[in-house]
Amino acid sequence: MPRPAAYLDRDGTINVDTDHVRDPDTVTLIPGAAAAIRRLNDAGVPVVIVTNQGGIARGIFTEAQYESVREKVLQLLAAEGAHIDAVQHCPHHPDFTGPCECRKPGLLNYQRAAAALDLDPARSLFVGDRLTDVLPAAAFGGMGVLVPSDRTKPAYVTEARERFAVADTLGEAVDRFLASLVTAGAPAK
Repeated sequence: MPRPAAYLDRDGTINVDTDHVRDPDTVTLIPGAAAAIRRLNDAGVPVVIVTNQGGIARGIFTEAQYESVREKVLQLLAAEGAHIDAVQHCPHHPDFTGPCECRKPGLLNYQRAAAALDLDPARSLFVGDRLTDVLPAAAFGGMGVLVPSDRTKPAYVTEARERFAVADTLGEAVDRFLASLVTAGAPAK
């Protein structure tokens, strides 16, 4: 039976967004992010990072630089006892490569992870600091939670309050989700 999962944005949700994160030496986790992911891990909820990396298409950084940052994020999480089950990224940007189905809020990267890991997006959590990170929750019927960062537009917060939920931290979003699984009587494992 497909399992619920947590689909998390990366930059601005797990690690500090320094505008086109491209140097692994500058990667810093947001305080509490690893602990929140570890709680998901402990509950048996697969964690998938889904991230737009349009800087690749724009020539701001290379695929190799993206991979170095990805590895650094995973290492920092592992150092705090947390792990990620899959990472999906979109290297496209509509102004440079045209439209694609994998750029959030497109659903392709979510569907790929769901197929590979036997996940049920309708029973899953979608978290990020931009509206595009949580819009897939509406398409799948899952739980969307916006966690604003200093880069989140006020209009995103307003719309999220109307359509989804807003939390102060990733940990708060995770707590809401885990509580909803208990209430639904649907263990993740």
